[in-house]
Formats: sequence, structure tokens, C-alpha cells
Amino acid sequence: MSDQKPFAASADQNKEPILEVLGYLVQAGETVLELGSGTGQHACFFARNLTDVIWQPTDLRDKLPVIRMWLEDEGVDNIKPPLELDVNEAVWPVDSADVIYTANTLHIISQPAAQHLFAGVGRTLSAKGCFCAYGPFSIAGEHTSPSNAQFDLQLKEQDARSGVRDTVWLDSLAAQNGLAAAELIAMPSNNFIAVWRRAAVH
Repeated sequence: MSDQKPFAASADQNKEPILEVLGYLVQAGETVLELGSGTGQHACFFARNLTDVIWQPTDLRDKLPVIRMWLEDEGVDNIKPPLELDVNEAVWPVDSADVIYTANTLHIISQPAAQHLFAGVGRTLSAKGCFCAYGPFSIAGEHTSPSNAQFDLQLKEQDARSGVRDTVWLDSLAAQNGLAAAELIAMPSNNFIAVWRRAAVH
């Protein structure tokens, strides 16, 4: 194992409960596109445990070497090489994905970037696919815990463009891109997995 390989404690702490949810959201034979793979820890862990799916990690160019380090050390067969993907770009390097997954990104990126992200999901998600996002969310304008309210303030102090996103706003972005809210699953430490699916066409 690489001695200098970066390690994200948060990714290690939340991997088990997220895997439990992904275990029923992702079906055998499907391809999962991960947005903002970070160190690549989630990609390695989930692909190792969901052996009948294909995992496609992505991130900005400067993050890719670290992801490659994790993939080389872990040696998991059902992970594709990481791709450079900037959610702000109009063209993504993946044409289609059955499931799109992201963790702890929506509260970090700016609101315009979140809008671009949902637009990209709308272009890329397969007809019966789902988009699932893990992280803290407020619901109808209300934080779900005092710690999340404090976290929101800390985020905004560090970068005024960031902040805990509200599900009403995210659902509106989803609707603009052909998606509808499907589930909001409570997770440990006042986090959630929000799930959106293709909206029914009447």
C-alpha cells in the first residue's frame, strides 16, 4: 500500500451505511457514475462490495492521481479508470449511466455549479436510472439539527458560495431536468441520501 496515499476519514466513517442503501438502489449489471470521487476510497469500497456493478469514478484533473493510487493499491476489477469531469462543463465524458452517485459535494460547490450538475445528470442518466446524493440537507428551509445549522455557517464563512442545500431548491433543479424526488433517506450524523428518478411522462 502506498505510504503517502491520502486518506479521508469522513469517507471511511460513512461508507458502511451508504453501502447499505446503495445495495438496494443499484441493480446487477448497472454502471454507477460517481461525481467528485475525492480520494477514491468510496469507489474502491463500494465496487469491492457490489461486485456485479461497474463503478466509474470521476473528479477534477488534479484529483485523478490520488484516485489512481487507491485503485492500484486495491486492485478491484469492476472499477473503470477515473475520468476528468467538471460538472460545469456542457459535455461530460460519459454518455449514459444507470445510477449517478455523489457524496458531500452539493454543500461544497456553488449554487451555479449545482445547477450545472443537475443539468448534466439530466443529460446523462438513463431512462430508468436514479441520482443519489449523500450529505447534509435542510428541509423546507429548516435545518434538521443544530449541528447542521452551525456547519452551514462554517461553510459560508469559508466560502460564501457554499452551504447546506435545501431539498425544495434541489427538487426544483431536478424538475427542470426531467427528474422527480423519489426518497429522502435518513443517515447517521444528521445526513441523508436524497434520491431522484426520471419523472413520469404523462
